[in-house]
Amino acid sequence: MFSQATLSFLDELAANNNREWFTANQARYESLVREPALAFIAAMAPELASFAPHFRAEARKIGGSLMRVQRDTRFARDKRPYKTNIGIHFRHQLGKDVHAPGFYVHIASDGCFLGAGCWHPEPDALARIRTHIAEHPERWFAARDERQFAAHWALAGECLSRPPRGYATDHPAIDDLKRKDFIALAPLAIAQATDQALLPLAARRFAEAAPLISFLCAALGAPY
Repeated sequence: MFSQATLSFLDELAANNNREWFTANQARYESLVREPALAFIAAMAPELASFAPHFRAEARKIGGSLMRVQRDTRFARDKRPYKTNIGIHFRHQLGKDVHAPGFYVHIASDGCFLGAGCWHPEPDALARIRTHIAEHPERWFAARDERQFAAHWALAGECLSRPPRGYATDHPAIDDLKRKDFIALAPLAIAQATDQALLPLAARRFAEAAPLISFLCAALGAPY
């Protein structure tokens, strides 16, 4: 699926991040980046169906699991037009954007990883997750510390410096209640990302993240 040639193309794009170069190399982008990514997504569909049936692997060029190569530069200081990584997001069927619960694959020459959870949840979703943790800390700890999950995944993302308003500073889960992101990351070596065994490895890691995703779905009233 992905190869060293995929990563080399992304490096070239980083060095020539302009529309003229990308247009001239569109065919290479299709063969080295988009086609392998769509093949990976299609192959992941039956894997997800076996342990996370409400999450979608949609192998479409636009609007599916493959994130756009174009950057949104409208409000950014960085005006480079293209992303220099491959981002694949398997969202919950009820989610419409990257903030929904999901599984994520990140491929780039400067680092590859797998992700799971809710990144930058909207205020209402964030409040519901925090409330669920506050009311059911034992369930949260069971999900966070589940043996297979904790063996390969680590919680990540942004946190508040102080407890959020309305939560006791001595709550047993106060450190996690400070979180603004409820995501976990699992490292992925370059050799693993460019190996034919990436698909079963990613499926296995995602299945290990089920406790976290299931907890988040319950907090948001979504089926897992």
